[in-house]
Amino acid sequence: MPTFVLYLLCACISFALTSLALPVLRKWAATPFLDTPGGLKKHARAVPVLGGCGILTGIVGSLIFIRLTTAFPSGTLHTLRGVIIGGGIIFLMGLADDFKKPKGVSVPVKLLLQAAATAALIYYGVAIHAFTSHWVSYPLTFLWVVGLTNAFNLLDIMDGLCVSQAVVCTLGLAVIALPSEYVYVNFAALSLLGACLAFWPYNHAKKRKIFLGDSGSNLLGFLIAALSIGTGYCEKSDWGFLAPLFILAVPLFDTAFVSLARALKGKNPLKGSNDHAALRLKKLGWKPGAILGAFALAGLTANIFAFTLTHCCVQIALALFIAAAIFGVLITLWLLHLKTDL
Repeated sequence: MPTFVLYLLCACISFALTSLALPVLRKWAATPFLDTPGGLKKHARAVPVLGGCGILTGIVGSLIFIRLTTAFPSGTLHTLRGVIIGGGIIFLMGLADDFKKPKGVSVPVKLLLQAAATAALIYYGVAIHAFTSHWVSYPLTFLWVVGLTNAFNLLDIMDGLCVSQAVVCTLGLAVIALPSEYVYVNFAALSLLGACLAFWPYNHAKKRKIFLGDSGSNLLGFLIAALSIGTGYCEKSDWGFLAPLFILAVPLFDTAFVSLARALKGKNPLKGSNDHAALRLKKLGWKPGAILGAFALAGLTANIFAFTLTHCCVQIALALFIAAAIFGVLITLWLLHLKTDL
């Protein structure tokens, strides 16, 4: 069977399994896994937070099916084990956090578990390999994975925002990675894409609504961060190794903006608040659909930059980064000066 057919099949199986799992999870969600309104949470009634379980079901099920029906190249399963083990740690951490709401798991425990999950990636060979020294590559890998795991968790403050960014980032990653021989990245990315597409409508539904929960948002961030450093970017451009900065530009920007906004107010950047860019736009009168569209458009544009970076010369690469920096600064200044009574 042609490889591209297997990739498509993997995405379709993940979509189907997630679609089948979500109604069951929603129906049988126990009280500890219901997100009740209050504080920054404005939804009208309690909503199940087991969306991450449905996504994990689709990903694992599709990868098992592909494994049993194909012969992976030597070494593929070894690397994939790191992603699965690390993802399992992150998922269970998030599930415990959802279970213990509103208090949740303490920040030090979260960081410790996220570090353990990243260590599993490194042990199985998933790390930033742009630098030959482990003293540089391993700390950068920890910062990248832990940072993005939390970035997607922070992004989960509006229906469809986190999962839509996961779709955009995963789609961009898949387009760049598919021509490569990093088979585990290709299968895992398309499996994740299928699961996210299946979950997305449930995040917007009125009667069938289900949230990602911390288990889902953390899992998405961890998997995308891990897969983004698992493929090759430099076959045609020496600057390609910086492409993940563009692939994940929107989650990275949102986290940096929230941290800056909180710091300027003298708040703890690790504490929840309504300083998010999306919430500022909502206070300004933007409709949720327009906000999601603006974020998606920004993500798609950034991923076009990422693709260009993997095929361009140094002059174009420099121009891309200058343009992105100017745009980022202008957007930051505009958002900070919005009169939204935050």
